[in-house]
Amino acid sequence: MSALPATDWATISSILTGVGTLVLAIATFAAVRSSNRSARIAEAALQEQRRPVLAQSRLEDAEQKLMFVDGHWVHAAGGRAAAEHIDGIVYLAISLRNVGSGIGVCQAWTIRAGLGSSREMPTHAPVEDFRLQTRDMYIPAGDIGMWQGALRNPDDPLRIRLADAIERHQTVIVELLYSDLVGRERTISRFGLNPSPAGDIWLAGLNRHWFLDWDGPRPDTLWHAAGEVIQHDYEAYGARTSEVEVADDGAGILDAGPMEIEPEAG
Repeated sequence: MSALPATDWATISSILTGVGTLVLAIATFAAVRSSNRSARIAEAALQEQRRPVLAQSRLEDAEQKLMFVDGHWVHAAGGRAAAEHIDGIVYLAISLRNVGSGIGVCQAWTIRAGLGSSREMPTHAPVEDFRLQTRDMYIPAGDIGMWQGALRNPDDPLRIRLADAIERHQTVIVELLYSDLVGRERTISRFGLNPSPAGDIWLAGLNRHWFLDWDGPRPDTLWHAAGEVIQHDYEAYGARTSEVEVADDGAGILDAGPMEIEPEAG
């Protein structure tokens, strides 16, 4: 009669203990991962609750007025801006609406003269090039407000370029850097100030937003790709227009018929 092998209960107990520990570790990992995901979702939700998003105000919004430190007043109706060159000083202002859910606080600004394409201005200006805002300017969520800036230094080359652009009724590009009430959710928004032919009215138009502390709202790669498509279409349109004009000129010459030569007076 053969003897049954002895059961190693200690080994079996160790294996079962190891399996239980592994299952517990997997469950803990899943719980931690789910908790981290929930925390990220909650953080993103809080972020959106505090984020300001500035745009030009609506055309039907009330006219706003503000005063500069030297006592000069400017006003801007809904959807409009102010660009004035008076006694060597450049005054700028934009009527804004905060379409976000948090209070917007203007922090700094920069400006460029002339209309730039997406190829020439693929991204915002370097943050270190922005001029700090000396006046606290708050734009309430869902409400209107104004931004203001001035160039006074006679030796500032930017002031000279901007004064010339205003006198020539050229587009002016303004980039605003702003945050929420606690200095976070930093955003840069680019606006174009477009003059009427007479230069007496300046319309404000929003071009693009950049989030500095988070990804979004749109990757630069997609924005650049969209700009290339528009630029390609514009160039194709220009080439086709030139071809049509050349063809029309040629047709005009051919359709003129034979020229009659008048006899010389003798």
